[in-house]
Amino acid sequence: MKIGNKEFDTDNKTYICGILNVTPDSFSDGNRFNSLDKALYHTQKMINDGADIIDVGGESTRPGYKMISCEEETERVCPVIEAITERFDIPVSIDTYKPEVFESACRAGALMLNDIWGLRRDARMAGLVKDMDAAVCIMHNEKEMIKSFDEVLKGISESLKIAETAGISKDRICIDPGVGFAKSYEMNLDVLNDLDRLKVFGLPVYLGCSRKSVIGLTLGLAADQRLEGTIATSVIGVMKGASFIRVHDVRENFLAVKMARAVLNRG
Repeated sequence: MKIGNKEFDTDNKTYICGILNVTPDSFSDGNRFNSLDKALYHTQKMINDGADIIDVGGESTRPGYKMISCEEETERVCPVIEAITERFDIPVSIDTYKPEVFESACRAGALMLNDIWGLRRDARMAGLVKDMDAAVCIMHNEKEMIKSFDEVLKGISESLKIAETAGISKDRICIDPGVGFAKSYEMNLDVLNDLDRLKVFGLPVYLGCSRKSVIGLTLGLAADQRLEGTIATSVIGVMKGASFIRVHDVRENFLAVKMARAVLNRG
């Protein structure tokens, strides 16, 4: 897969995407990195700890989140993206579903879109991805709760048709099953267990489970106490074929993924 001018060997490696939320209300790290100095310091730490991509988000997408304007979201993310790309040699993705925010983020230096609606919320988004020559993570999401993994496959198929129609190259696309979005607790466990079924698309799989409620409900722990559960999902992701793992705690997950890859590569 290509992100900007960088090639990612998604057949033989698993990459770490470090989460940088510049929001006051993220479910697990709200208000921690929403100043430029704090954001840059944390970015440097994540790079030192093994991050391959930095995913910047300016609007929380936790259950019951408060939607903000495009202008406010842009003001939150673009100065951070510009500062990161000026200082560090690492691809930046922008976590947004708003075309206006995405376009501004690209002009600030973002090279990838992380879209929780998989190009299906706004008809303009796919064309912008093509025009910006950006990579895209297509995540599964629905307006109503789903009941089977087949619905995940169906939704991703619909997103991929949109991407194909827009002319987005397949080597610029990865897919995310959307753990925690439009899925019950049991369905989230099923998605993790059936993750390898996504191989049918022949595209890199991107997994984001870090600190999510499926871990909290399983272990009975608050969001800031879910490190071990997150590591477990990361290792499961590697063993099920994920090429990208999106996490808050980079070092711990980097080491766990490295160990899991070493075992897997012996096969």
